[in-house]
Amino acid sequence: MGLIGSLFGTLFGGGQNVIRDTVEVFRPNAEAQAVRDAAREAAALAQFAAEFTQPKRGWFDRMVDGLNRLPRPLLAFGTLGLFASAMVDPVWFAQRMQGVALVPEPLWWLMGAIVSFYFGARHQAKSQEFQKGLSATLARTIQVTEHIRALEDLKTVTGEVLEDGEDLPAAPGRVETKGNAALKDWRRQ
Repeated sequence: MGLIGSLFGTLFGGGQNVIRDTVEVFRPNAEAQAVRDAAREAAALAQFAAEFTQPKRGWFDRMVDGLNRLPRPLLAFGTLGLFASAMVDPVWFAQRMQGVALVPEPLWWLMGAIVSFYFGARHQAKSQEFQKGLSATLARTIQVTEHIRALEDLKTVTGEVLEDGEDLPAAPGRVETKGNAALKDWRRQ
């Protein structure tokens, strides 16, 4: 016992586990890694939740949001207007396009960057809004499935068509109503 005790004391003694400490040099402790992962995920979820909480918005914020919604319809209707003007007055349209041909290439690049950043930011905001709605829907899934299950149970209990004056079959939680004259009269009405 003395030799085995001293061997185990060397490997596991002093309140430390030498084997565990040596292995953790090459491979992280799975339990500690899980704790770190859970803390990181909780921090990320808290950050996402903080992004979606907005204080009450004033008239200026609502006005700017309204202005931010104008470029897409204006670009779409403007392009349709250009097609219509090309068919109505081709000479007028050709004169305007000659002016557009004089715009220098760096200005086209700048306009492309501005438009792509605008639509890219809008796409990102809309996708985050979609993900928020999706997470809210997923959070309600359990409640909805419980409601569906309760409705299906109710359907199986009351799914049979009863003849006039016939009582429902006995079911768990249902009170037996055979011989209840008042209930039979009420059903007939």
